[in-house]
Amino acid sequence: MDLKELRNKIDETDEKILALFMERMEYCKGVADYKKEHNLPVFQGNREQEVLDRIKALTNDKELEAGTASLFMSIMDISKILQNKKIHSSTETVYDTPDFANAKRIGCQGTSGANSETAAKLIFGDIQPIFYKTFEDVFAAVQSGELDYGVLPVHNSTAGSVSSTYDLMAKYSVYKVKEVCVEINHCIASKNAASIDEVTTVYSHPQAISQCCNYLTAHGIKTAEYGNTATAAAMVAESDEKIAAICSVDCAKQLGLTILAENVADCELNRTRFICISRNMQISPDADAISVMLKIPDTEGSLYRLLTKFCVNGMNLLRIESRPLKDGSFNVMFYLDFDGHIDEPRVKALMNDLTENLEYFRFIGTFKNE
Repeated sequence: MDLKELRNKIDETDEKILALFMERMEYCKGVADYKKEHNLPVFQGNREQEVLDRIKALTNDKELEAGTASLFMSIMDISKILQNKKIHSSTETVYDTPDFANAKRIGCQGTSGANSETAAKLIFGDIQPIFYKTFEDVFAAVQSGELDYGVLPVHNSTAGSVSSTYDLMAKYSVYKVKEVCVEINHCIASKNAASIDEVTTVYSHPQAISQCCNYLTAHGIKTAEYGNTATAAAMVAESDEKIAAICSVDCAKQLGLTILAENVADCELNRTRFICISRNMQISPDADAISVMLKIPDTEGSLYRLLTKFCVNGMNLLRIESRPLKDGSFNVMFYLDFDGHIDEPRVKALMNDLTENLEYFRFIGTFKNE
């Protein structure tokens, strides 16, 4: 056969495969009805392993065993999503909505002039935030009920993730209820140095130093990490040494510092995403994105199977982050943001599927993706 004839045969075979696939999905709908009637979970590990073992045994080409197993894993993942949609689509979710206008106690890390304060103003207007020394202090205050809401940085367009925020999301039982984006205009400011050449050391948060790496390297400036850009600037304002801070222009002006250089970030457009966290789950009416955290088994194809679930649901993954579990292993916790609303049948199906199939799965919250 020539190439055209071979391709025609492939097309004919594909049509047969599709017809059998659709027939299989109809049977799966019947299975879903049975499981719903008898209150059975969708995922039944023994049955899934039986299918995979049988398929491998029926494969008469050793080179294709892994491929056929992967094919049927995907088919079963599609089946589980379909079953979850049938079983859980009518389930109603009851939740509160955020009340930012009437919040009494909001908090962020740093001091007046910090970028976190700017982010807080975007959400809460003129409500004055309470400042805490560390990110963890903010998380602890929200979890205990000391704060109604906390505002923290989570991702920068130049330097990437704020890893400590992700680690603290795993440690504390709080929910993400909103995200805002702040344009960051870093400057180098000092009280005693008259020029960049006189500066002995620049202090700032590790993220800010990372965002300005090119400028700092080009000028051979020594750097030192500090807890926050604004607190670094406040320290510089009280020092008699020729040191400087990377901070916002507003912060430098507020503290009476001399701005030695502006727009020192590596990228002209430098933005940071901030999350607003709450003790309780709250869903904004306009929320169109969801955040979760999860662990996957250290087995062949587990990440592939995870990503397949989003693909078959027609969901766009907005962000994937990973952080070490810090338990002596090299395993990680995954943090995923994806599009969808908590009331959508596809989202309910996916969430139930992940809950049943994974050793650890936690819903973090929702937000408006902007």
